[in-house]
Amino acid sequence: MIDDKFLKSIKNLPPFPATVQKVSALISDPDFSMMDLVGVIEYDQAITANILKMCNSAYFGVRHKISNLRQAVSYLGRENIVRVVNAAGTSRYYKKAEGYYIDEAAKLWEHSVGVALMTQILSRKIYGREDNKLFTAGLLHDIGKVVLGEFVHESFQEIMGLVTDHGYSFLEAEEEVIGINHAQLGGEIAVLWKFPREIRDAIAYHHRPDLMEEGDDAIPWLIYLSDQACLMMGIGGGVDGLAYRGLGEVIDKFNLRQKDFEESIVLLLKDLEKAKELVDLVESESKG
Repeated sequence: MIDDKFLKSIKNLPPFPATVQKVSALISDPDFSMMDLVGVIEYDQAITANILKMCNSAYFGVRHKISNLRQAVSYLGRENIVRVVNAAGTSRYYKKAEGYYIDEAAKLWEHSVGVALMTQILSRKIYGREDNKLFTAGLLHDIGKVVLGEFVHESFQEIMGLVTDHGYSFLEAEEEVIGINHAQLGGEIAVLWKFPREIRDAIAYHHRPDLMEEGDDAIPWLIYLSDQACLMMGIGGGVDGLAYRGLGEVIDKFNLRQKDFEESIVLLLKDLEKAKELVDLVESESKG
């Protein structure tokens, strides 16, 4: 039985930033202009400041300092501006993501950024292109932990006891004790925020894409694989670590060789190092 306090708590979450939703909608219009984007973004001062911070990072390879939003939008271009706006808007939910699930908010954010970056590396390798839906789902895949972290103190020892003493996976233990797991709760948050089905399912099934009932969408599987890569490398994460059922068929599903996966992990470590400003969005804010 799902405790109503979890479902009620997500209704009290601040709405997903309108700026992010407007940018995503605008980008989908084939007739949009860069000045239209500037007009949407410039009224959100926090997102604008973070865009400038990230735009001047090594990740985007800017040779000369960019000092205003118009320059940033022009330099980043269509695909990158969506990612940067998503990261700037999403990071605000991770500032206080601490508690029994998470040692530090910054670590959960670093893990989320790592998963988002890994999805792009894998998408390039598998499909020869990047995918903004994957990036967004990667940033938000653990959003359910932000909510559960506020309440799980009453049940945490029981959850961990089932994992360590009785061989439960972390998801199974959550469901047994509190009636819902953090991935499912994240999916409910995505519904509340009116994200498309692909992103909702990627969040809700990021540990068990094999349990999806409809379609054969690759996005949840790629989020799963990216999440596993980050957990294996010790990139952020939380107390749950690798306490999940492994899905050995996922690499075969995409015809990836072990060598391909290992090369992708090396690229991820390089990307994370270059994306310091992106990772620091929550660290600097949570200390402020």
